[in-house]
Amino acid sequence: MAYVDFISQVHKSTKRDYLKRVNDYPKAEAAKKAKKWDYDYWDGDRRICYGGYKYDGRWEKVARSMVEHYGLKPGDRVLDVGCGKGFLLYDFTKVLPGIEIAGVDISDYAIENAKEEVKNSLQVCHARQLPFEDNSFDLVVSITTLHNLYCMDFHKALMEIERVGKKNKYICVESYRNEEEKVNLLYWQVTCEMFCTPEEWQWWFDTCGYTGDHSFIYFE
Repeated sequence: MAYVDFISQVHKSTKRDYLKRVNDYPKAEAAKKAKKWDYDYWDGDRRICYGGYKYDGRWEKVARSMVEHYGLKPGDRVLDVGCGKGFLLYDFTKVLPGIEIAGVDISDYAIENAKEEVKNSLQVCHARQLPFEDNSFDLVVSITTLHNLYCMDFHKALMEIERVGKKNKYICVESYRNEEEKVNLLYWQVTCEMFCTPEEWQWWFDTCGYTGDHSFIYFE
């Protein structure tokens, strides 16, 4: 298991006003709406969550980096756990024609409004029980998703990722290294359930027997 950072380039491209986020809209109300994983979460008011989650090609560089790092080739299978509207998976197909993709997400709205080119490869399900056979995928990824689970479901989800992946797995979760980053995370998030330092995340990885790669995003 290694620390491999594919995501900071995307995460840091967004400027965040943490105080505005927590003061401009009642935080508890925003969280209640966001946790329905419906219109408000994806395409509603920016003060609640994404404020319009539309394809802009930003994930193509991430897909390209993963293809190169893991040596993926046409015919290989990739699964995205927490795929949202399927933008990363679509970019995988652009970067590597012939790749086979699958995606799962808890949000009916996200799947219904997914990128048309990959929509048939996506399905609604919870990460704690993946509808795939053992060792089904050459790469399993989960980006900024698993920290939204309660710890008992996180445990199950990570073991499921380990089960369906042949060798290569990669997850990215939110974390914090100091009190400032912890406060910023608390101000910005609306769906996070696991607030862990890197050392605590490592404990979880070891406890779950996770053998894949990982990285963290920080709210600096």
